[in-house]
Amino acid sequence: MVEVFAPAKINLTLHVTGQRADGYHLLDSLVVFADIGDTIRAEPAGGLSLSIDGPQAAGLSAGADNLVLRAARLLDPEGTAALTLTKRLPVASGIGGGSTDAAATLRALSQLWDRALPDTGTTAALGADIPVCLAAHPVRMRGTGELLTPCPALPALDVLLVNPRVEVSTPAVFRGLASKTNPPMPENLPHWPDAAAFTGWLRGMRNDLLPSARAVCPEIDEALSLIADTGSAFAGMSGSGATCFGLYPPDGRSAASAAAKMTKRRPGWWIAAGSLLTDKS
Repeated sequence: MVEVFAPAKINLTLHVTGQRADGYHLLDSLVVFADIGDTIRAEPAGGLSLSIDGPQAAGLSAGADNLVLRAARLLDPEGTAALTLTKRLPVASGIGGGSTDAAATLRALSQLWDRALPDTGTTAALGADIPVCLAAHPVRMRGTGELLTPCPALPALDVLLVNPRVEVSTPAVFRGLASKTNPPMPENLPHWPDAAAFTGWLRGMRNDLLPSARAVCPEIDEALSLIADTGSAFAGMSGSGATCFGLYPPDGRSAASAAAKMTKRRPGWWIAAGSLLTDKS
């Protein structure tokens, strides 16, 4: 049996810099991952199957179109395994839940089946976030998601993830963009000596999807305001929403305390605290 963690993906920045003739948007994004996520388990079996459990499993189909099974067939159309997805991340939430599950499936089955991982071009056919989720460490993501380059070392930070349990349609958010040709991040990202320098730099960056996401899901504004009220060093929205995040000192207490406070104020929301995975190994 092979078990692989599927970490939540967080777009700390997301600049929309253009749109190709085929409709795909061009992005420039600083992507990180958290120690909050799902789990994929793969065991030898006579066929290929998927079962789903966990607190966010309700309503998810384990049918052939599930991205986990599509990833398995991409790696080996004839491969067999019993796959179990333990789902802790909410769906359609801007933190790469389906993509990180697919990437974890590829990693698990590459071990179980002794197969090499496919190249970026092949995995991108499954979804734009699959290549970055396979990397699963801080990286600068450009193009349609296929261009990954190293970024300067990030300071240690704890994180709070908050989702108002409203699914947001990514196509609808992109359709609502006022401008699809916006400036990228600086060509050369700076060295951040500490967390204060890093969060200060983030305040000068953008998530260009935020205005249109707010129009689709007004609860995003409420989430950002509540996160700011907890004393976060920086609050933002990941991807196309609706999950928002707050960054905190890496003391094991601040983010956890913020999560407890948020849970009391919005007990029906999905709220999780943890740490950013800043190690590039």
